[in-house]
Amino acid sequence: MTIQNLSGLRIANTRAMRQAPSLTRLLEAEGAHVLHYPTVEIEPCNDATEFDAALGELGQGQFDWLIVTSTNTVYILADRLRELGIGLEKVSESRTKVAAVGSATAAAIAQELNLVVDLLPDEYVAESLAVSLQVRRGSRVFLPQSAIARPVLVKALRRAGAEVRAVAAYQTVVGHGGDDLPRHFWQGDVDVVLFTSASTVHNFVSRLKAESGDAGMLCDVTVACIGPMTAEAARRHDLPVQIVAENRTVEGLVQSLKSYFASRR
Repeated sequence: MTIQNLSGLRIANTRAMRQAPSLTRLLEAEGAHVLHYPTVEIEPCNDATEFDAALGELGQGQFDWLIVTSTNTVYILADRLRELGIGLEKVSESRTKVAAVGSATAAAIAQELNLVVDLLPDEYVAESLAVSLQVRRGSRVFLPQSAIARPVLVKALRRAGAEVRAVAAYQTVVGHGGDDLPRHFWQGDVDVVLFTSASTVHNFVSRLKAESGDAGMLCDVTVACIGPMTAEAARRHDLPVQIVAENRTVEGLVQSLKSYFASRR
């Protein structure tokens, strides 16, 4: 008989609705009961002029590299390309190469954009991509990203001599819907809250306050984060972080959860 390490635990998944299912499936396979509390919602930026122009150039194969750092970017790319009527057949046939941060992003690129990923760095951070890419001086790089993306990757690529077209492709807003998590906190039947980015942390606190809750409700709850930057964001909000995944993927997060609760049992 297979032992399910998370059996009976009520775990809050704070990812955006579009991203949540992959993590939920992993948790439910381990016997957990998942509560959904979307803290992030992805929206196009108010002014898409620059983004649209860059997509037109992408459709014409005018970039050496397309860099995609998150699944959110993939979804926005797919949606906007469809709206503009731009097919990616020319991209797949051109010299444009595709780089991704994270296996989930790579999988989404294959599924949503039907493009082959040429580069996937070993570490799931943008800084590793800057090192792995090894761009030649004058290379044209298209980097669609969040409106609040850190400038680390852009700076590294420009130092290497690349011509970087960094464009705000989407913005994040506080999510809505899902389960009534404040009520579950009051009832004391939440065991774990999961965070997969700094944005999920910040928006979780904002949403909880807007729904008459506060960080103190998590005093007896296990807080698990996908990596050190997410954990740092949680600690800044005085959330009690017990678990930081060593492998910065949803699979790694679930494995760290399993190890934590196995040791307690």
